[in-house]
Parts: sequence; C-alpha cells; structure tokens
Amino acid sequence: MIYELFLIFENTRILYPLWYIASPAMMNKYIIKRRSHYPGKCALLSPVALGLTAIALLIGSVGARALAPASASSIHLDPIQVSARSWYFQGASGIASTANKGFMSNSGFVLTDTGVVVYDALATPALAQAMLDAIHRLTELPVTHVIVSHYHADHVYGLQVFKDAGATIIAKRSGSTYIESEHAQQRLQQRREALAPWVDDNTRLIGADIWLDFKAGPRHRLQLGDTALDIIDGGFSHSADDVLLSIPSESVVFAGDIFSSGRLPFLVDGNSEVWLQSMADIAKLEAAVVVPGHGRASTEPAEDIELNTRYIRFLREQMAVAAEELQSFNDAYAAIDWTEFRDVPLFDAANRRNAYHVFLEMQQALFEQEP
Repeated sequence: MIYELFLIFENTRILYPLWYIASPAMMNKYIIKRRSHYPGKCALLSPVALGLTAIALLIGSVGARALAPASASSIHLDPIQVSARSWYFQGASGIASTANKGFMSNSGFVLTDTGVVVYDALATPALAQAMLDAIHRLTELPVTHVIVSHYHADHVYGLQVFKDAGATIIAKRSGSTYIESEHAQQRLQQRREALAPWVDDNTRLIGADIWLDFKAGPRHRLQLGDTALDIIDGGFSHSADDVLLSIPSESVVFAGDIFSSGRLPFLVDGNSEVWLQSMADIAKLEAAVVVPGHGRASTEPAEDIELNTRYIRFLREQMAVAAEELQSFNDAYAAIDWTEFRDVPLFDAANRRNAYHVFLEMQQALFEQEP
C-alpha cells in the first residue's frame, strides 16, 4: 500500500531522497513495481547505492528549489513608445529559453486618463512583474484591464501578476476551451520543465473575468476617460481566440500573432483563409503603427500586410494544385519555386511547416467538396 502511495506522489521529486533514506527496502519494492510497467528500465540498488543516490538527489532537489521563485529584479524592461499614449515591449527573436528568460514575445500598453490598458502579459510571471514595474516608472495610474491576444503560453503566463494587482482580464470566449483542456495543462508542465525557474509550480493559468463572444458584432468598445479602445474579433486566424486591440485616436493597432512585420508568419494551427480576411480587416483600420506578437512594430503596415497576404495566397494556390493532382507533399514542395520568399526572414524556420499546414487544409477542402 505504501509504494502505491509513492506512485501517486512520484512527481514530487523531493520525496525521492527522503524515501531512499527512510526505507531502502521499500524503495527497491517500488522499483520492482515500476519495472513491471517498464521492463528492463529499472534495476535494484544496493543499500550503499541507495544512500549515495539519496544524498545526490536531496542536494539536487534542494538546489533546484533554491532557484525558484524567479525574481523580476533580475529583469529590466524598457518600453518602446509608438504614439503619445502607446508603448510596447519587444521580445527577443527565437524560441523561449532559459537564456532569454522566456522573453521572446511582445506586449503593449495604452495610457488613458483613468488607468492603463495592457495587451498581453508575456511568457512568465517575472516578465509580467518587470513589465508592471516599467509601467509604474511612467505613471502612478493602475493597470485596470489586460486584453489577451490569444491563449498561447508565450502571451499569458504573466496574467497572474496583473490579476493579483487588481486588473480585469478580457479575452475571447474561445479561450476558455483552451484553459479547461488537458493540452493547456501539458503545455504548462512542459514550460515548467523547459523554463525553470521562470515558469514553476507557482505559475498558473488565469481565465478571463470577461469572456467576449462578439455576438453583437466584431468590435467591443472599451471607453476609459477620453480614450476609446476597440477590442476586435480576429476570427480563427492564428488561433481560435484571436483578438486585436485598436486605439483609433493613437492610430495604433496591437495585432498579436495574426500580423508579422518584416518576416514570414507562422501559420501552423491557424486557418489561412480566415487569415487572409484578417489581413484585409487590419488594412481597413489604416493604422500608422501595427504592433505584432513577435518582432518589431511596423511603421509601414501596408507593406507588411501586402507581404503577408501575397505569401499566404501563394501557399494556398500552390498547395491547392498539389492536392488536386494528388501529389505527395514532399514532391510538391520540392517542385515549387520559392525564390520570391526565400530571402524573407524566417523562411528556413517557417516555410516548410507553413506549406505543409496549408497542404492539409487544401486536402481537407477537397474532401469536403466530394458528394
């Protein structure tokens, strides 16, 4: 019975060394139990080996916990101003890592007469706290609202900092499905392992206080003092819960991962047809500045919209032909002339994955057309 309880708590790593010390015999019984599930992968240990392993694990467990929780004092963020009342924080290029402390996505904020509205909360609580500290260096006004662009890890793991500070979280209702999913918990656990100590056992998923369903239309107006902010439904472009934030008086749009500036977008998990419509919708806003979810803000949004649109259309046209002719993806990809986009940043990182995603979309579309 005791080792069954140990099976339940086996992920609580600090128990391992204590168990080794307290009962070597019971630990070997546990190993026998695990070996029945994983043949050939568990070996019995001698009392001496158990004791030495116990000391090593205890030191490692305590040492690992000495790193957490990660402190925002080691992170300093400087906002980049894009209009009289709007700023953003630009993350590093590349994937989230301990080297960049998870700072590889953007967030932004707008200063109104009555408070600060934040767009996205970054990828860790420490980053969010550093962002909050940076905001407080500019104003004594509180953060009243946080708008979530979409519930992906690099944009929402800092929400708890703003929630604890009293902010109201606003997101698209589709995000609630993600919050409740097993995938969300698996992703959080993966980040706890990959980004420790910046994401740890104290990091938690935060749902919205206000879930928008946009039944009354694609825009939700948030009026704070003299500043009007439009929360805009992004459809299912990059994700099911895409949301943009437009500040007409500032001619600024925060577009999340729907929009890419000076590079190719990542289409995986999105819907390329809806994405094209989102590009057209952003163009209609005629903003002077569009802030993407990653990379630099665009001060020439029309050019970036044109690049995004041209690229997605090219993928759809090429992959539609491949699907109709029943080509394999590998053959189709090898036959396409990619010269037009080969020199665009992130081509090597994104293009093949994007092409395969659109290829599957085109196959699905053909399947649905069949009687």
